[in-house]
Amino acid sequence: MNRASGDSARAGEARQGVPANTGRVDLHAHTNVSDGTDSPTALIAAAVRAELDVVAITDHDSTAGWDEAAEAARSAEVRLVRGAEISVVHHGLSVHLLAYLFDPADPDLLGQLSRVRSARLDRARSMVDLIGRDYPITWDGVQEWTTPGTTVGRPHIADALVASGSVSSRDEAFTSILASDGPYYVPHFAIPARAAIRGVRAAGGVPVIAHPGAEQRGRTLSDAAVADLTSAGLAGLEVDHRDNDAATRERLRRLAESLGLLVTGASDYHGTGKRNRLGENTTRPEALSEILRQAYGVALI
Repeated sequence: MNRASGDSARAGEARQGVPANTGRVDLHAHTNVSDGTDSPTALIAAAVRAELDVVAITDHDSTAGWDEAAEAARSAEVRLVRGAEISVVHHGLSVHLLAYLFDPADPDLLGQLSRVRSARLDRARSMVDLIGRDYPITWDGVQEWTTPGTTVGRPHIADALVASGSVSSRDEAFTSILASDGPYYVPHFAIPARAAIRGVRAAGGVPVIAHPGAEQRGRTLSDAAVADLTSAGLAGLEVDHRDNDAATRERLRRLAESLGLLVTGASDYHGTGKRNRLGENTTRPEALSEILRQAYGVALI
């Protein structure tokens, strides 16, 4: 089978089971595979309690929770979009890219994600070494807040700082000790954004920029930068997110319309790791249908 016919076959598979009259769709949620506190099974149970019709698992740079989440979803009253939140960079600016329904065995994308996870681990170790000079935390203590296969990151360091009594919450840790402009911050490798978008597309996935207006996290992409990434294959913008205020949402909607991009919405749920609650922002069913139409990596569960 040639590539073109193979793509067509997979596209047909991914479009099977497109939900009719889908209601509540949350396309951004994390588990303890990355920096959430729920297991993949618990995420599905939480989605059911939140009366979601569709939920996406989007752990940082990892697909390790997919199988468990899929098994739980098959016996629950909720559909599952398998995805990841990929660490990318565009002209020195850190960006998070949500990638939906890509082939997890694609060798090029798999290699890039593996490199990012390795860099995250090295960065976490380096930050713990620095912080440990001034605060009572150790690498072993940080690991106590992870599970096997977890992509270790700053949230786990934050949990260790809370446990040590150095701060009262993850939020306090991120605004003080773990701040990106602070003395303990260490950068890590991220995939160039255009290359990541092309890689997700080549793996049959659909790329969407996460919380593109979240200025409290640092500098955000300009409209010109979003247009540039659209030319590389970007599919959409996560407009309805608690980190995008009302004025920013309106601006992003106009930008998406002008560029022909999808508009999505989601909670960015992390269990008890953040105040975000499943279903607090959602994606219109028409946008989900378009994601499913474009995807050919894996199917909706």
